[in-house]
Amino acid sequence: MKYVPLGRTGLNVSRVCLGTMTWGTQNTQADADAQIEYALAHGVNFMDTAEMYSVPPTAESYGKTETIIGDWLSRHPERRKEFILATKIVGPGLSYIRDGSNISGKTVIEAVDASLARLQTDYIDLYQLHWPNRTTPHFAKHFPGKITFTDVDRDEQSAQILDILQGLDACMKAGKIRHFGLSDDTTWGIAEFLRLSDKHNLPRVASIQNEFSLLHAKDWPYLIEHCVHEDIAYLPWSALAAGALTGKYLGGARPEGSRWTYVQRNGIFRDTPLVEKAVTAYVSIAKKYGMTPAQLALAWCDQVDGVSSTIIGATTVDQLKEDMAAFDMTLSDEALQEISAVFKEYPLPF
Repeated sequence: MKYVPLGRTGLNVSRVCLGTMTWGTQNTQADADAQIEYALAHGVNFMDTAEMYSVPPTAESYGKTETIIGDWLSRHPERRKEFILATKIVGPGLSYIRDGSNISGKTVIEAVDASLARLQTDYIDLYQLHWPNRTTPHFAKHFPGKITFTDVDRDEQSAQILDILQGLDACMKAGKIRHFGLSDDTTWGIAEFLRLSDKHNLPRVASIQNEFSLLHAKDWPYLIEHCVHEDIAYLPWSALAAGALTGKYLGGARPEGSRWTYVQRNGIFRDTPLVEKAVTAYVSIAKKYGMTPAQLALAWCDQVDGVSSTIIGATTVDQLKEDMAAFDMTLSDEALQEISAVFKEYPLPF
């Protein structure tokens, strides 16, 4: 396993981050236990969760994943030091979580305490804002006309960010969290957090996790360049495009128990005719080079300059083994050229 710095935190994390969002809906406590044990035994020292999980998010599934991790930690408290634990506070919009309110300094403090209780730990290594208070160009909102930046009150957003930073600072001074990061945010969001933390001597953003894959690479090059030069860890999520890049959904297939058989909060927006064509081409390249389609997609993501640690999720240990093996694979120049040709033909297929 290879390790990389988590921004300027002084922490080193594995290139593989164990994602957990299926634990509690698609996966049981026993499934989660097996995945944790396998990941730790094979060098993974980074685990990501969120108060919103498991998915799809519902009032009934809220907090289930953190509770499952907490159950494991309650039985293995001596192993807490073996990994970097990351979780997230939800952004606005879910009525069953704090009445759907914006993130604020006050809600950060409340949510941190609730997560600590569910996780059965005294501290969170990386506390992330799941999505901003303002609408951002994520979840298929990145094409022109989907959102309107000029309607946003910049000063109001800045004031909210400052308030959030003050809440995070209080949690850090109390020893409840060690560092903080962003999720589903933008270059401007990163820059504003940096500006305000510098101006007011408040905690510095350590990382950002955004959707990034062969089917969705809008953060390259501008946001990732910003992360590289500001020493902010870039953490791709959905590197398999919610399973699309495994090829298992080709031809309209819906394997029993797979993610796309569940109702999706934002719809199955990654299921498009262009995605079908792109994935078919990537599956062919993977076969040519003796890899599974998932391994091709993950190995490609891992080699992108500026990517720190890729978040992977699995519903079985066999899937986890397959996915983790990708990080020991090297794509040849020839394979990368073939992948690039397909990518250029389908740069934004959803």
